Amino acid sequence: MRGRCGGPFFVKGGPVFPPLIRPSGPPSPARGEGRNYRADSRARLGDHRPMPRPARLILDRAPSPLGELLIVTDETGLLRAIDFHDFEPRLRWLARRYYGDLALETGPAPAAVKAAFARYFAGDLAALASLDWATNGTPFQQAVWRALGAIPTGQTITYSELARRADRPAAIRAAGAANGANPLSLVVPCHRVIGTHGALTGYAGGIERKRWLLTHEGAL
Repeated sequence: MRGRCGGPFFVKGGPVFPPLIRPSGPPSPARGEGRNYRADSRARLGDHRPMPRPARLILDRAPSPLGELLIVTDETGLLRAIDFHDFEPRLRWLARRYYGDLALETGPAPAAVKAAFARYFAGDLAALASLDWATNGTPFQQAVWRALGAIPTGQTITYSELARRADRPAAIRAAGAANGANPLSLVVPCHRVIGTHGALTGYAGGIERKRWLLTHEGAL
């Protein structure tokens, strides 16, 4: 099994989407909602605080050199999910799994959120670190995403190194699955994880997008 960043992973018989990310504590009474965690302003996953279930999920779109971005925020302006336009069915599927009957509404994302993506694609590689966001995650998934957030721009690591940095060096497959359950590609930079021998594997947005991102960041 190889986890795909922000996408399905593969088992014998074909691809499957990652399961609902479940919290480690008691389930929330709100249907479809796990515990939410907000990253600090540097998006390093270093300071998680429980977040209430959002009242609204707002879907906006923004241009990028890699195709239209789908940006999901909540009523407070927190980023909830990122995907590319050709994966909209997957984004809507994940929204149902995470938030039950809370429908995606069409509306504007905060100007600062859209501006951060525009600056990143224009060459300001630190721009996405300014974004606050919230998502679900088990302790292990949070550890993997914290490790992803700590990969410096312009560098890459392997899946085995990702597992080691999440303090589970033998859990390479599980680290790949957690990588694939990341709903915030670009912001939590799972594109910086590559195969053991440098192969550009495991990116749901497509290998060419992964190659473009790593070239843009100076890793290739």
